[in-house]
Amino acid sequence: MTYTPAYANPLAANPLRTRADVEQALLDLFDPLLPAFSEGGARVSLSATAAHFDQAAADLEGFARPLWGLAPYAAGGGAFPHWPLFAKGLANGTDPEHPEYWGKVTDRDQRMVELAALGFALRLIPQHLWDPLDERARRNVATYLLEARPLLFADNNWKFFRVMIDLGLERVGVDFDRSLTEQYLQELEAFYLGDGWYRDGNVPRVDHYIPFAMHFYGLIYAALATTDGERKQRFRDWARLFAPNIRHWFADDGGTLVFGRSMTYRFACAGFWAALAFADEEALPWGEVKGYYLRHLRWWGQYPITDRSGVLTVGFGYANLLMSENYNSAGSPYWAFKAFLPLALPASHPFWTAEEAPAPAFSEPSPQPEPGMVMMHTPGNVVALSSGQENLQMRFGSEKYAKFAYSSRYAFSVESDERIFEGAALDGMLGFSDDGRHFRVRETNEEALIAGTILYARWRPWADVEVETWLLPAAPWHIRVHRIRTPRPLATAEGGFALPRADAYRKLETIEERTGAARVVGAADMSGIADLGSSIERRGVALKAPPNTNLLHPKTFVPQLRGEIPNGETILATAALALTDRFDAGRFWQEIPTAPTIAELEALIARDGRRVGAIAWRTTP
Repeated sequence: MTYTPAYANPLAANPLRTRADVEQALLDLFDPLLPAFSEGGARVSLSATAAHFDQAAADLEGFARPLWGLAPYAAGGGAFPHWPLFAKGLANGTDPEHPEYWGKVTDRDQRMVELAALGFALRLIPQHLWDPLDERARRNVATYLLEARPLLFADNNWKFFRVMIDLGLERVGVDFDRSLTEQYLQELEAFYLGDGWYRDGNVPRVDHYIPFAMHFYGLIYAALATTDGERKQRFRDWARLFAPNIRHWFADDGGTLVFGRSMTYRFACAGFWAALAFADEEALPWGEVKGYYLRHLRWWGQYPITDRSGVLTVGFGYANLLMSENYNSAGSPYWAFKAFLPLALPASHPFWTAEEAPAPAFSEPSPQPEPGMVMMHTPGNVVALSSGQENLQMRFGSEKYAKFAYSSRYAFSVESDERIFEGAALDGMLGFSDDGRHFRVRETNEEALIAGTILYARWRPWADVEVETWLLPAAPWHIRVHRIRTPRPLATAEGGFALPRADAYRKLETIEERTGAARVVGAADMSGIADLGSSIERRGVALKAPPNTNLLHPKTFVPQLRGEIPNGETILATAALALTDRFDAGRFWQEIPTAPTIAELEALIARDGRRVGAIAWRTTP
């Protein structure tokens, strides 16, 4: 008997080496959606799960998001037989008298997100979506887009959606008020931090939305807008500055740093490399750009990211609603189709003709002051030490933005129950409890500084408890030093990297738990955490984390250090690492680094410290 798993990832058997392979990936990922199209073509309903917006908007999401890939494919000469279905759906979805009408657009409406895809598609392939429509249908489409334009878009990357809508309206000859577009373009440029980095709105946050949204749309605008030459050149210049930085978010095996919100968009993370190609912007040699792009697509072939019919699921490495955002409908993952933007290019373009280049080897840590990170590369993994960012509005904002360390190979975990301190995963975090049941972690910083490759943050789990944290690389380890001042005793737990746990009837991992250290050795990886001479004694624990908490691996172990701190001042010093079996991990476990003193760290920060860009803008005149 052969066991068949309950998923069928269309990327799994695709070598993803050539343009033809990428075309096939697009079609293989789209085809499972066809049975979900409504009779009138305007709605694509994929499951009964819900987002915070109405079902009509969710069904529009399922309809529109595949266009990010299908439109470039057609623009590049690809034969797609279902354009009549999309043209019919566009006509019916924008017709107030049709039962499949998408509904009236309002301020900060999810429909605005999807209208960006429609505007982009109208700009690229009007012959498939506009030309087949009769006059009434064209008026309905134009009216729907025009009525959305003056409404209030969210104060972040959403401002680009009006710009994308306008590209489509201009292409099909519909007049509109260009002053509204100019206003948003100016506000988008005001989000720029420097060295290629933006923030995603007026928030202390720099995440994957910078490459797969801010730069993605900026490069599309640079390639397609018919005027505005100086701004288009700025978008290009900033992308060229950004490329050498964002490549540090990609491991040599194609995995990307798992960090921030909207990770269910998966290979949208290749969108920046895709947009460089689309805009003909050789920010790195084409072979390198192509390598980052294709390795990332190939990386996704190893994970169960679809259901058994081939539909992308909400989740990251597997179907997982726990980690999702409240704006993730069943159609949300199809933002991943942004990765197919290079299919608009002819096969003769140097992006496609270049020989794929391997990722450069980076032996030294790379400081990134704008996101407040220090990047560390090891084979098969990239780690970001993070000063900590902020997302107080969304579920699991602390886990997604405020951990001390993030990884491409070991991802991060969200908590499934904040009332079970003894079972909290706390990978890359320091948790505190004053009752042994509830617990708190870093949510935001009062200050965040970077000095070379050393990060500093001051934060408070409670108003009367102050924590200062220093992070520094000690490859392949990293070191954390915490100074805690509390008026009452607290229980603490600090976690290392989450290690995949075998789904087997017998234990396959080797576990070490002792005073001052914990280590788990799995089939292909080792994760460990060690105390470096704290002012209290901590016990090592190999926590069997609750299932489905880690974004990449449904079952994990997390090595932790747990202990009790008294009232007053306590110093905790910690080293953590996780390595693949491409290393002599046992040797590194015997070579635990030494932590610098608080005085040494304070002197370095006082001499060279600067505020990280993610928060410095808040006090910049």
